[in-house]
Amino acid sequence: MGNSSAKLLIVGLAPGLHGANASGRPFTGDASGDLLFASLFAYGFASQPQSRSLSDGMQLIDCRVTNAVKCLPPQNHPDPDEVNTCNTFLRGEIKGVPSAGAVLALGGIAHRAVIKALELRQADYPFAHAAHYLLQDGRRLFSSYHPSRYNLHTGKLTAACFERVLEKIREAL
Repeated sequence: MGNSSAKLLIVGLAPGLHGANASGRPFTGDASGDLLFASLFAYGFASQPQSRSLSDGMQLIDCRVTNAVKCLPPQNHPDPDEVNTCNTFLRGEIKGVPSAGAVLALGGIAHRAVIKALELRQADYPFAHAAHYLLQDGRRLFSSYHPSRYNLHTGKLTAACFERVLEKIREAL
């Protein structure tokens, strides 16, 4: 979803059963998309604060959203083989990010998939919420806890914490 040469690429985990798997668009119609799209709208990356269907008029602005895994995984938790199988597709999407652009990985699995796609050493780029890495090619990698309903309800992530990550990205771009 979004322009393939956008300055910001957001990488989620995988299509959600009631979200992208049903709607055909990442985070659309999904509870995880509620915080994501509201925050993207607040920082000028989306035309509206929510997305419920393919026909809702949502437009991303210099932003693209994809997933580390392309198919709905069992129990919403992809196994390493699924991540490895889909990594070639992710590598191609990352290549579209311009040299001064940024990648935002949502969650540890997405973060590690991005590092793998970039052929970097995992140990050099550990996952942490609000982590920010300047890559050798001039692109930046940001990471956040996934904006899942579970992470929000347990307090692992708050809207304010997530928005601070997007604020850093907006400043960097």
